Amino acid sequence: MEWLTAPFEVTFVQRALWGGILVSAICASAGTWVVLRGMAFLGDAMSHGLLPGVALAALLGGNLMVGAVVSAVVMTAGVTALGRTPRLSQDTGIGLLFVGMLSLGVIIVSRSQSFAVDLTGFLFGDVLAVRQQDLLVLAAALLAALVVSVLGHRAFLALAFDERKAHTLGLRPRLAHAVLLGLLGLAIVASFHIVGTLLVLGLLIAPPAAALPWARSVRGVMALAALLGATATFGGLLLSWHLSTAAGATVAALAVSLFFLSHMVSGLRDRRARRAPAPAPVLEVD
Repeated sequence: MEWLTAPFEVTFVQRALWGGILVSAICASAGTWVVLRGMAFLGDAMSHGLLPGVALAALLGGNLMVGAVVSAVVMTAGVTALGRTPRLSQDTGIGLLFVGMLSLGVIIVSRSQSFAVDLTGFLFGDVLAVRQQDLLVLAAALLAALVVSVLGHRAFLALAFDERKAHTLGLRPRLAHAVLLGLLGLAIVASFHIVGTLLVLGLLIAPPAAALPWARSVRGVMALAALLGATATFGGLLLSWHLSTAAGATVAALAVSLFFLSHMVSGLRDRRARRAPAPAPVLEVD
């Protein structure tokens, strides 16, 4: 069993494991709503929209996390504002912001002759470089995500299944949508330096999507997604150690693999259920 435990006897791998577990929990709280509302493109756009703030912070010698937060706020405000434009579809607005913010980031980077911004680190992250203070930031982000999820659960639920019903119940769907965007931004900002912007969607979308066929409630999806994300983190770090592969990419690839495995097994289950009729699991509105 030494091959299973040896990597986690190293301090930086232990920190990477704890960082991945915290990121998995944060992404589960936001990613569940992303999956239920079909907002994957928005998540992708927001993750890439962090580049201008991160690039500017790096060039000025500032804190990358602060730069990412500023970009996330700009993206959230932009998506919310464009979503209220009646003649412009939400996808069009998101696409324009996506391209605009990404282009601005590349322009900022290109202004530096030394290219001081580490684009590889921004795009792919470095889970093995997690520090003790990073874990504290992730723990604080997880606490904030849980508070927002609990307080906004009823509004998010109504928004996900029937926006008109949410308005009828006085749940202010526009405000709920803006807060949900903020939760998504929080998850992306907290996660990008761990697995990178190109791979953050692996933990944001794959675990909740994998949990969906098996959970009976939204909270159940979140809990199972967090567990699957933690499993992907453990397995990805283990594989990357023995196979000498990129740790963040291996974690994200394993998370996506768990999604395909989950849906393959659930497909087999559904076939058997059709042959021998039985009540199928239904997502409950909790």
